[in-house]
Amino acid sequence: MSVNCIGIDSSNGSLIEVRFSAAIEGVDPWLGTVEDPPYLAPGFIDLQVNGFAGVDFNSPDAPIEEIGRAIRRLFSSGVTRFFPTVITGAPEDMLAAIRNLARAREALPEGGAMEGIHVEGPFISPLEGARGAHPARWTRPPDLEEFRRWQDAAQGAVRMVTLSPEWPEAPRFIEAVTREGVVAAIGHTAANTQQIADAVAAGATLSTHLGNGAQSMLPRHPNYIWDQMAEDRLAASFIVDGIHLPPNFLKVAFRAKGLERCVLITDAVMPAGCEPGPYMLGEMEVQLHSDGSVRLRSGNTLAGSALMMHQGVSNLMRLAGLSLRDAITLATRNPARVGRVHNRQRGLVPGDRGDLIQFRIDPETKALRIEKTWLSGREVYSAPGSKA
Repeated sequence: MSVNCIGIDSSNGSLIEVRFSAAIEGVDPWLGTVEDPPYLAPGFIDLQVNGFAGVDFNSPDAPIEEIGRAIRRLFSSGVTRFFPTVITGAPEDMLAAIRNLARAREALPEGGAMEGIHVEGPFISPLEGARGAHPARWTRPPDLEEFRRWQDAAQGAVRMVTLSPEWPEAPRFIEAVTREGVVAAIGHTAANTQQIADAVAAGATLSTHLGNGAQSMLPRHPNYIWDQMAEDRLAASFIVDGIHLPPNFLKVAFRAKGLERCVLITDAVMPAGCEPGPYMLGEMEVQLHSDGSVRLRSGNTLAGSALMMHQGVSNLMRLAGLSLRDAITLATRNPARVGRVHNRQRGLVPGDRGDLIQFRIDPETKALRIEKTWLSGREVYSAPGSKA
């Protein structure tokens, strides 16, 4: 059964009618009048979600029904597709977490929102600062056999791996996984210029949360942030919560990369959407502070974020000065292209998936309020009081 929505196209400001079910069937100008129409856009795509609403996707013991509850909460932020992300840990724990996510993906009615799995680590820098909040004792060199165990556990759903090119094994690993259609991303690295160049030549196409997962003091030049910003074959993801990156860095990085190569992510962790207080992320003790930051309780290092995607889109406009059209693109078409999410790369166009959101914007604060979310034509979220 098709759904008909009338609203303002967020890409060009025109009033349109969208007809869709599992896929978008038609998009036409609406010639009638509508009082106070909402905005319409493709659903958001988040390539890095470690957990949400009190559920840790890294936990092998996360109940499947709780993963479903977290996904339903993600729908309220406008997310329709995401990559649950497993970070550095003991080999057996990472494998069990991946297997648990794969089971949830198959069993849950909301499981289709889990587009693929992102494994961030353990093949990252062991150095303080560069590895961020990842536990040092579990960092290790890239290992294709371990990757293949992940894919077996995931039923082929591992779609992205973040690693550091400073390991001698990195180029061969990148060549192998990219041949299988997996996105190889550079992150949590202390790699030198040549190592980054070798990773890109081997097939790396993304910088994971560029500007973070880095030492606090770097050489003026060269350094691995400049090297990645200058490399046009690398797209880059950014955590735009107003905490991880200052506005001036965002503006410079967006100019260097070009908006077509920039992707909004949340890097959300389990406390996202919860009340401030102490939490556990696997073996790590963290604190969700009242300012929205999530930090290790020892050392104060940032440990992911509590950002939600609709807030990130608002922050792109408010902090980086982007238009609504560009901010939406960084949360929809760009991550679809970079993450190789099929039938989501063109926007509100017939043939793309029926993943849509209806929302409103506060003209002063730029805050977004999600009113409705559809996944493949099925309404999965409706805000209290929103119009039919």
